[in-house]
Amino acid sequence: MPDNGVSSYRRYLQGDPRALEELVRTYSDGLTQYAYLYVRDYATAEDVMEESFAALIVKRKQLPDTLHFKAYLYKIARNKCLDFLRSKKHAELPLTGYEDALVHADTERTVASLMRDRTVFEALEKLPRDYRDVLYFSYFDGYKIAEICEMTGRSRKKVYNLLARAKAALKEILIKEGIGYDDL
Repeated sequence: MPDNGVSSYRRYLQGDPRALEELVRTYSDGLTQYAYLYVRDYATAEDVMEESFAALIVKRKQLPDTLHFKAYLYKIARNKCLDFLRSKKHAELPLTGYEDALVHADTERTVASLMRDRTVFEALEKLPRDYRDVLYFSYFDGYKIAEICEMTGRSRKKVYNLLARAKAALKEILIKEGIGYDDL
């Protein structure tokens, strides 16, 4: 069973600077994409990612054995995104930068894969925030329902319901745009 970053984080807390580098290398791209779903600006999403790691450095919090490091990190990022949105008084940011977010995430992807990701990413942006979160955690990050419950503080039933509604809403958007949902 993978440790989800826990051992690297513990090594960092014990003074190993390479462990922090491992964490940044492993989680920075996904964390930036996740933040982008909230703030809708790639530069701001990168700032949120950096601030999230900075919070780890400053707080140096000892985590319980049962906590998933990635869930903890994403929760920090989510709070940073919400703080940013509150500071902007919920002003809508322009929808720019998603191409950069996808390219930075994995430069070795094929063009077809990038186009599919771009299409799904644009459709995700049209969904309510709760739907985006559960879909992102489930499909892009591969979290299980129990882990999503832990990260979001929601019950198992609520997460299942959100996921079902989110899938239906995403399917509807993709079909309206003439994209085969099953091809994804």
